[in-house]
Amino acid sequence: MKHSAKEKLKLIYCILSGEPLKRIAKEAGLGQAYLSVLYDRYKKYGNKGLERKVNRYHSPKEKEFIIRLHEEKGVSLRQIYTDYDISPSVFKRLLIKVRTYGYQSLYEHRMRGRPPKDTMARPKKKEPQTELEKLQAENLRLKAENALLKKVKALVEEQEARARLNGQKPSMN
Repeated sequence: MKHSAKEKLKLIYCILSGEPLKRIAKEAGLGQAYLSVLYDRYKKYGNKGLERKVNRYHSPKEKEFIIRLHEEKGVSLRQIYTDYDISPSVFKRLLIKVRTYGYQSLYEHRMRGRPPKDTMARPKKKEPQTELEKLQAENLRLKAENALLKKVKALVEEQEARARLNGQKPSMN
């Protein structure tokens, strides 16, 4: 559930008035970690920190730098979330990726969307071909057709053999 900036500001005022974070989180139905990140963002950016964030793109170099800060220098997650304006879920996903596949995986371009078509798919129509190319294409098509007919014939014969074993007469279709 998304909360408006006003609702978040009310929660921050409760924290500033000295109420325990645990109680505020329980009453609001939120996690303590979320509230503490929200509080840190408020301390750093003021009311602007409570507004909805626009997704920010981090380059692979930035991602590597941020992860190395956490891994090698021991910078806390909470500090990384606020200082580098990265969401906890994105950072954790990156951390898992680096721990599994290494830092090089940050630089690899991952294909998004629909996967490319099979190489076995029918080729696109090309420019007018030479006579030799036309004959080669026709020969390939006829070989494929011949192989298909052989398979169909073998399946029909197998089906008839099974029918004879069961004592049935083969159909005439």
